[in-house]
Amino acid sequence: MDREAIVGAALSLLNETGLDGLTVRRLAEHLNVKNPALYWHFSSKRALLDEMAQILQSRQDFGPPRDGESWQQWLTRRARERRQVLLSCRDAARLVAGTRAGPALIEKFEAELNALVAAGFTPAQALHAIGTITRYVNGFVLDEQAMAEHTADAPQPPATADVFAATPTLAAAIQEAGDSDAAFEEGVRVLVAGIAARRGAKA
Repeated sequence: MDREAIVGAALSLLNETGLDGLTVRRLAEHLNVKNPALYWHFSSKRALLDEMAQILQSRQDFGPPRDGESWQQWLTRRARERRQVLLSCRDAARLVAGTRAGPALIEKFEAELNALVAAGFTPAQALHAIGTITRYVNGFVLDEQAMAEHTADAPQPPATADVFAATPTLAAAIQEAGDSDAAFEEGVRVLVAGIAARRGAKA
């Protein structure tokens, strides 16, 4: 049993138990070993969670824009890919929140920053641009996954026609806004446009 096998098992167990149910004892039972065997590889549960977050995020296609891809197109693709990675694992948005990137992710992030600097961003502008998009995606998925958990635990009856009759603007907004995918795409468009406008204003 090595670190990679432990992290893989932990991510599998996370899908079953959720983040709140994931404990070192439970993981040890899942692997059919004693708790000390896991602490030989990870000094604490926090260290295990950090590596789980790094492995999960490494599934995203990090790196600079592809040939012929504008920075706007790249940031949009990056946002979509990150959302899909986070949605692929239960409580993934909570898992990655506040964790530190490992050397491999930092190296790829450096390449991304350099690509934006080459496109005319200052280093700080590049950092803020990627950070803003990343935090938006994390927060959006956090809400999606929390809502899914809430609905599974306590299904709510659909809103009645009487409720919408009293709130016609809300009813029209919901109908026009579309589903969660549409809401996500609109948010990304607004952010990317805002980043472009702010760059223009500072220039």
